[in-house]
Amino acid sequence: MAGATTLAAPTVLRAQTAWDMPVPYTDGTYHTQNVRWWVEEIAKATGGSMKIQVHSNNSLIRLPEILRAVSTGQVAAGEILISQFGNEDPFYELDSIPFLAQGLDQATKLYEASKAALQASLQKRGIRMLYSVAWPSQAFYSKTPINSAADMRGMKFRTVSPITSRMAELLGAVPTAVQASEVPQAFATNIVTGMITSGATGVQSRAWEFASQFVNLRASMPKNAVLVNERAWLRLPEPVRQAMLAASAQAEPRGWKLAAEVEIASVEELRKNGMTIVDPTPQLLTEVKAVGAKLTEEWIGKTGDAGKAVIENFNSRIRA
Repeated sequence: MAGATTLAAPTVLRAQTAWDMPVPYTDGTYHTQNVRWWVEEIAKATGGSMKIQVHSNNSLIRLPEILRAVSTGQVAAGEILISQFGNEDPFYELDSIPFLAQGLDQATKLYEASKAALQASLQKRGIRMLYSVAWPSQAFYSKTPINSAADMRGMKFRTVSPITSRMAELLGAVPTAVQASEVPQAFATNIVTGMITSGATGVQSRAWEFASQFVNLRASMPKNAVLVNERAWLRLPEPVRQAMLAASAQAEPRGWKLAAEVEIASVEELRKNGMTIVDPTPQLLTEVKAVGAKLTEEWIGKTGDAGKAVIENFNSRIRA
Protein backbone atom coordinates (compact mmCIF):
# COMPACT_ATOMS: atom_id res chain seq x y z
CA MET A 1 0.00 0.00 0.00
CA ALA A 2 2.75 2.42 1.00
CA GLY A 3 4.49 1.87 -2.31
CA ALA A 4 1.47 2.84 -4.40
CA THR A 5 2.01 5.64 -6.88
CA THR A 6 -1.54 6.32 -8.02
CA LEU A 7 -4.91 6.39 -6.33
CA ALA A 8 -8.03 4.66 -7.52
CA ALA A 9 -10.10 6.33 -10.21
CA PRO A 10 -12.60 8.86 -8.85
CA THR A 11 -15.67 7.32 -7.29
CA VAL A 12 -18.63 9.66 -7.68
CA LEU A 13 -21.04 9.35 -4.78
CA ARG A 14 -24.36 11.07 -4.33
CA ALA A 15 -23.96 11.98 -0.68
CA GLN A 16 -21.45 14.63 0.23
CA THR A 17 -19.51 14.77 3.47
CA ALA A 18 -17.78 17.87 4.83
CA TRP A 19 -15.30 17.69 7.69
CA ASP A 20 -13.36 20.37 9.55
CA MET A 21 -9.74 19.51 10.34
CA PRO A 22 -7.66 21.64 12.73
CA VAL A 23 -3.89 21.45 12.27
CA PRO A 24 -1.48 23.30 14.54
CA TYR A 25 1.18 24.52 12.12
CA THR A 26 1.39 27.22 9.46
CA ASP A 27 0.74 26.77 5.75
CA GLY A 28 4.47 27.12 5.14
CA THR A 29 5.20 23.98 7.17
CA TYR A 30 5.66 20.78 5.18
CA HIS A 31 3.36 18.90 7.56
CA THR A 32 0.49 21.24 6.71
CA GLN A 33 1.38 21.13 3.02
CA ASN A 34 1.33 17.34 3.15
CA VAL A 35 -2.07 17.38 4.87
CA ARG A 36 -3.43 19.66 2.14
CA TRP A 37 -2.02 17.30 -0.52
CA TRP A 38 -3.75 14.40 1.25
CA VAL A 39 -7.05 16.28 1.34
CA GLU A 40 -6.82 17.09 -2.36
CA GLU A 41 -6.08 13.47 -3.25
CA ILE A 42 -9.13 12.33 -1.29
CA ALA A 43 -11.33 14.91 -3.00
CA LYS A 44 -10.12 13.78 -6.42
CA ALA A 45 -10.50 10.09 -5.63
CA THR A 46 -14.07 10.57 -4.40
CA GLY A 47 -15.21 12.87 -7.17
CA GLY A 48 -15.56 15.72 -4.68
CA SER A 49 -17.95 13.86 -2.38
CA MET A 50 -15.50 13.98 0.53
CA LYS A 51 -14.49 17.51 1.48
CA ILE A 52 -12.11 18.23 4.34
CA GLN A 53 -11.57 21.86 5.31
CA VAL A 54 -8.10 22.36 6.78
CA HIS A 55 -7.80 25.03 9.49
CA SER A 56 -4.08 25.71 9.92
CA ASN A 57 -1.96 27.49 12.53
CA ASN A 58 -4.20 26.79 15.56
CA SER A 59 -6.94 28.86 13.91
CA LEU A 60 -9.87 26.58 14.80
CA ILE A 61 -8.62 24.58 17.79
CA ARG A 62 -5.24 24.94 19.46
CA LEU A 63 -2.84 22.00 19.52
CA PRO A 64 -3.30 21.12 23.22
CA GLU A 65 -7.05 20.63 22.61
CA ILE A 66 -6.99 18.79 19.26
CA LEU A 67 -6.65 15.25 20.64
CA ARG A 68 -9.70 15.67 22.87
CA ALA A 69 -11.65 17.42 20.10
CA VAL A 70 -11.15 14.45 17.77
CA SER A 71 -11.87 11.95 20.54
CA THR A 72 -15.19 13.58 21.48
CA GLY A 73 -16.26 14.20 17.89
CA GLN A 74 -16.12 17.98 18.21
CA VAL A 75 -14.21 17.67 14.93
CA ALA A 76 -13.97 14.60 12.73
CA ALA A 77 -10.25 14.91 12.00
CA GLY A 78 -7.13 16.67 13.20
CA GLU A 79 -3.36 16.62 13.25
CA ILE A 80 -1.27 16.58 16.42
CA LEU A 81 2.32 16.49 17.61
CA ILE A 82 2.03 13.10 19.31
CA SER A 83 4.59 13.64 22.06
CA GLN A 84 2.83 16.76 23.33
CA PHE A 85 0.28 14.38 24.85
CA GLY A 86 2.75 12.27 26.81
CA ASN A 87 0.84 12.97 30.03
CA GLU A 88 -2.15 11.18 28.48
CA ASP A 89 -0.15 8.04 27.65
CA PRO A 90 3.63 7.57 27.86
CA PHE A 91 3.58 5.70 24.54
CA TYR A 92 2.87 9.06 22.88
CA GLU A 93 6.23 10.50 23.95
CA LEU A 94 8.55 7.62 23.06
CA ASP A 95 9.78 9.28 19.87
CA SER A 96 11.02 12.34 21.79
CA ILE A 97 13.48 10.55 24.08
CA PRO A 98 16.89 12.03 23.19
CA PHE A 99 19.18 9.63 21.34
CA LEU A 100 16.90 6.60 21.64
CA ALA A 101 16.56 6.66 17.85
CA GLN A 102 19.25 8.49 15.92
CA GLY A 103 18.61 9.60 12.35
CA LEU A 104 15.87 8.87 9.86
CA ASP A 105 16.48 5.12 9.56
CA GLN A 106 16.30 4.49 13.30
CA ALA A 107 13.34 6.87 13.68
CA THR A 108 11.50 4.79 11.06
CA LYS A 109 12.32 1.58 12.93
CA LEU A 110 11.13 3.09 16.21
CA TYR A 111 7.85 4.00 14.54
CA GLU A 112 7.46 0.47 13.19
CA ALA A 113 8.20 -1.02 16.62
CA SER A 114 5.75 1.23 18.47
CA LYS A 115 2.99 1.74 15.89
CA ALA A 116 0.69 -1.05 17.13
CA ALA A 117 0.83 0.20 20.73
CA LEU A 118 0.22 3.76 19.59
CA GLN A 119 -2.78 2.75 17.47
CA ALA A 120 -4.23 0.66 20.30
CA SER A 121 -4.02 3.57 22.74
CA LEU A 122 -5.71 5.92 20.29
CA GLN A 123 -8.45 3.36 19.55
CA LYS A 124 -9.34 3.35 23.26
CA ARG A 125 -10.08 7.06 22.83
CA GLY A 126 -12.27 6.43 19.80
CA ILE A 127 -9.57 7.65 17.41
CA ARG A 128 -8.09 6.09 14.28
CA MET A 129 -4.59 7.12 13.19
CA LEU A 130 -4.39 7.28 9.40
CA TYR A 131 -0.75 8.23 9.03
CA SER A 132 2.21 9.72 10.87
CA VAL A 133 5.15 11.83 9.67
CA ALA A 134 8.36 12.76 11.47
CA TRP A 135 9.82 16.17 12.09
CA PRO A 136 13.46 16.79 11.18
CA SER A 137 16.01 16.06 13.89
CA GLN A 138 15.74 18.17 17.04
CA ALA A 139 18.37 20.80 17.82
CA PHE A 140 19.14 23.36 20.52
CA TYR A 141 18.65 27.07 19.80
CA SER A 142 19.86 29.78 22.13
CA LYS A 143 20.97 33.38 22.46
CA THR A 144 24.31 32.30 23.94
CA PRO A 145 26.58 29.31 23.20
CA ILE A 146 25.73 25.93 24.76
CA ASN A 147 28.89 23.88 25.18
CA SER A 148 27.77 21.84 28.17
CA ALA A 149 24.84 21.35 30.50
CA ALA A 150 26.39 23.99 32.77
CA ASP A 151 25.58 26.58 30.09
CA MET A 152 21.90 25.61 30.34
CA ARG A 153 21.64 25.99 34.10
CA GLY A 154 18.73 28.30 34.85
CA MET A 155 18.03 28.91 31.14
CA LYS A 156 14.34 29.44 30.39
CA PHE A 157 13.98 26.72 27.81
CA ARG A 158 11.08 26.20 25.43
CA THR A 159 10.06 22.54 25.25
CA VAL A 160 7.41 20.81 23.16
CA SER A 161 6.34 17.84 25.29
CA PRO A 162 6.39 16.47 28.83
CA ILE A 163 9.44 14.34 28.10
CA THR A 164 11.46 17.23 26.64
CA SER A 165 10.47 19.24 29.72
CA ARG A 166 11.91 16.45 31.85
CA MET A 167 15.05 16.51 29.68
CA ALA A 168 15.41 20.25 30.26
CA GLU A 169 15.05 19.77 34.02
CA LEU A 170 17.73 17.07 34.08
CA LEU A 171 20.06 19.41 32.17
CA GLY A 172 19.45 22.19 34.69
CA ALA A 173 17.20 24.37 32.51
CA VAL A 174 13.73 25.71 33.31
CA PRO A 175 11.19 24.12 30.92
CA THR A 176 8.63 26.53 29.46
CA ALA A 177 5.66 25.59 27.27
CA VAL A 178 5.34 27.84 24.21
CA GLN A 179 3.38 27.06 21.04
CA ALA A 180 5.34 27.19 17.78
CA SER A 181 3.46 30.26 16.56
CA GLU A 182 4.40 32.15 19.76
CA VAL A 183 8.14 31.38 19.74
CA PRO A 184 9.39 34.73 18.31
CA GLN A 185 7.41 36.75 20.85
CA ALA A 186 8.53 34.48 23.70
CA PHE A 187 12.18 35.08 22.81
CA ALA A 188 11.63 38.81 22.28
CA THR A 189 10.17 39.18 25.76
CA ASN A 190 12.69 36.80 27.39
CA ILE A 191 9.98 34.34 28.37
CA VAL A 192 12.47 31.87 26.91
CA THR A 193 16.13 32.21 25.93
CA GLY A 194 16.63 28.73 24.49
CA MET A 195 14.63 25.90 22.96
CA ILE A 196 14.69 22.44 21.45
CA THR A 197 12.99 22.11 18.08
CA SER A 198 13.68 21.22 14.47
CA GLY A 199 15.38 23.24 11.78
CA ALA A 200 12.02 23.44 10.04
CA THR A 201 10.41 25.26 12.97
CA GLY A 202 13.48 27.46 13.23
CA VAL A 203 13.06 28.59 9.64
CA GLN A 204 9.29 29.07 9.96
CA SER A 205 9.79 31.23 13.07
CA ARG A 206 12.79 33.08 11.55
CA ALA A 207 14.97 32.03 14.46
CA TRP A 208 17.89 34.18 13.28
CA GLU A 209 15.92 37.24 14.39
CA PHE A 210 15.94 36.20 18.06
CA ALA A 211 18.64 33.52 18.53
CA SER A 212 22.23 33.27 17.37
CA GLN A 213 23.22 29.68 18.18
CA PHE A 214 22.08 26.41 16.57
CA VAL A 215 23.51 23.24 18.11
CA ASN A 216 22.82 20.48 15.59
CA LEU A 217 22.17 17.86 18.23
CA ARG A 218 20.09 15.46 16.08
CA ALA A 219 18.54 14.25 19.33
CA SER A 220 15.26 12.75 18.10
CA MET A 221 12.63 12.91 15.36
CA PRO A 222 9.20 13.35 16.99
CA LYS A 223 6.17 12.73 14.83
CA ASN A 224 2.89 14.34 13.91
CA ALA A 225 -0.15 12.13 13.38
CA VAL A 226 -3.29 12.59 11.31
CA LEU A 227 -6.27 11.35 13.28
CA VAL A 228 -9.96 10.78 12.65
CA ASN A 229 -12.86 10.18 14.99
CA GLU A 230 -13.76 6.48 14.76
CA ARG A 231 -17.53 7.06 14.79
CA ALA A 232 -17.25 9.61 11.99
CA TRP A 233 -15.01 7.17 10.10
CA LEU A 234 -17.54 4.35 10.34
CA ARG A 235 -20.29 6.61 9.01
CA LEU A 236 -18.38 7.13 5.76
CA PRO A 237 -19.25 5.04 2.69
CA GLU A 238 -16.77 2.23 2.11
CA PRO A 239 -15.43 3.74 -1.16
CA VAL A 240 -14.59 6.97 0.71
CA ARG A 241 -12.81 5.07 3.47
CA GLN A 242 -10.79 3.18 0.87
CA ALA A 243 -9.88 6.44 -0.87
CA MET A 244 -8.72 7.92 2.43
CA LEU A 245 -6.63 4.85 3.24
CA ALA A 246 -5.04 4.95 -0.21
CA ALA A 247 -4.22 8.65 0.14
CA SER A 248 -2.81 8.01 3.63
CA ALA A 249 -0.60 5.20 2.32
CA GLN A 250 0.98 7.76 0.00
CA ALA A 251 1.00 10.76 2.36
CA GLU A 252 3.05 8.94 4.99
CA PRO A 253 6.14 8.05 2.90
CA ARG A 254 5.76 11.35 1.05
CA GLY A 255 5.94 13.20 4.37
CA TRP A 256 8.96 11.27 5.61
CA LYS A 257 10.77 12.05 2.37
CA LEU A 258 9.95 15.73 2.88
CA ALA A 259 11.29 15.54 6.44
CA ALA A 260 14.66 14.35 5.15
CA GLU A 261 14.79 17.07 2.49
CA VAL A 262 13.67 19.83 4.86
CA GLU A 263 16.24 18.82 7.47
CA ILE A 264 19.09 19.58 5.06
CA ALA A 265 17.50 22.67 3.53
CA SER A 266 16.47 24.27 6.84
CA VAL A 267 19.94 24.06 8.39
CA GLU A 268 21.37 25.74 5.30
CA GLU A 269 18.69 28.43 5.49
CA LEU A 270 19.55 29.13 9.12
CA ARG A 271 23.23 29.34 8.21
CA LYS A 272 22.52 31.63 5.27
CA ASN A 273 20.67 34.01 7.58
CA GLY A 274 23.58 34.33 9.96
CA MET A 275 23.04 31.75 12.67
CA THR A 276 26.11 30.02 14.08
CA ILE A 277 25.69 26.31 13.23
CA VAL A 278 27.74 23.93 15.38
CA ASP A 279 27.79 20.24 16.24
CA PRO A 280 27.47 19.48 19.95
CA THR A 281 30.71 19.41 21.91
CA PRO A 282 31.76 15.96 23.15
CA GLN A 283 30.84 17.02 26.68
CA LEU A 284 27.34 18.21 25.75
CA LEU A 285 26.76 15.09 23.65
CA THR A 286 27.78 12.85 26.54
CA GLU A 287 25.54 14.75 28.96
CA VAL A 288 22.45 14.69 26.73
CA LYS A 289 22.96 11.01 25.90
CA ALA A 290 23.14 10.24 29.63
CA VAL A 291 19.86 12.10 30.10
CA GLY A 292 18.35 10.13 27.22
CA ALA A 293 19.39 6.84 28.84
CA LYS A 294 17.79 7.92 32.12
CA LEU A 295 14.60 8.98 30.33
CA THR A 296 14.44 5.59 28.59
CA GLU A 297 14.70 3.85 31.98
CA GLU A 298 11.97 6.10 33.39
CA TRP A 299 9.79 5.45 30.35
CA ILE A 300 10.09 1.68 30.74
CA GLY A 301 9.24 2.14 34.41
CA LYS A 302 6.00 3.88 33.41
CA THR A 303 5.04 1.44 30.63
CA GLY A 304 6.10 -1.87 32.18
CA ASP A 305 6.32 -5.04 30.12
CA ALA A 306 4.52 -3.45 27.16
CA GLY A 307 7.11 -0.69 26.95
CA LYS A 308 10.00 -3.07 27.46
CA ALA A 309 8.69 -5.20 24.58
CA VAL A 310 8.60 -2.16 22.28
CA ILE A 311 12.19 -1.23 23.14
CA GLU A 312 13.31 -4.84 22.55
CA ASN A 313 11.44 -4.86 19.22
CA PHE A 314 13.13 -1.61 18.24
CA ASN A 315 16.59 -2.87 19.20
CA SER A 316 16.07 -6.06 17.21
CA ARG A 317 15.13 -4.00 14.15
CA ILE A 318 18.32 -1.96 14.51
CA ARG A 319 20.42 -5.11 14.75
CA ALA A 320 18.73 -6.77 11.76
